[in-house]
Amino acid sequence: MTTDDDLLLERQLCFALSVASRSVVGAYRPVLEKLNLTHPQYLVMLALWEESPRTVRSIGQALAMESATLSPMLKRLEALGLLTRTRVPGNERALAVELTTAGRDLRADALDVPATMMDRLGLTREQVDTLNDAMHGIIRATGTHLPASAGGRSTP
Repeated sequence: MTTDDDLLLERQLCFALSVASRSVVGAYRPVLEKLNLTHPQYLVMLALWEESPRTVRSIGQALAMESATLSPMLKRLEALGLLTRTRVPGNERALAVELTTAGRDLRADALDVPATMMDRLGLTREQVDTLNDAMHGIIRATGTHLPASAGGRSTP
C-alpha cells in the first residue's frame, strides 16, 4: 500500500545511500591523505594487496569499475611509484598491474585505516559487517555482480 509519505525525501533509499556514501568517503579523506591516496586509489590498492599482479580487467571487475575510469587512477598510482603496468605476453590488449616494493610496503601503513574509520564513524566490527551485508544485498538486487570475495565480511 502506497501513501503520500512514500514520496518524502527522508524515506527515499536512494537519498540516504547517496548522502551516506558521500559522508563516509569524506570521512576517509583525511585518513587517506596520510597515505597520499584518494579514496578511489585506496580501493585500487586494496584490490592489488589482495592479488598482485592482476589485469586491469580483473581490477575493474573487483571494483565494479569501467576501465576508462580505472586507467587514469592506475597511471597516477604508477607515477607515485606504487605499481607498474606492463603488457601481458601473448595478449597485447591486456595490461598486467603489479605492485612495486613501495606499493607493497604501503600496505603496512594502511593497516590502521579500517580501525581508524570504525572509530571515526562510531561503529563496531559487527555493525560494519551488518552494514556490508545489507549493502551487498542491495548490490546483488540491482544485478551488479561482484567477485565472491567482495561479498564476504569486510571492514571499512
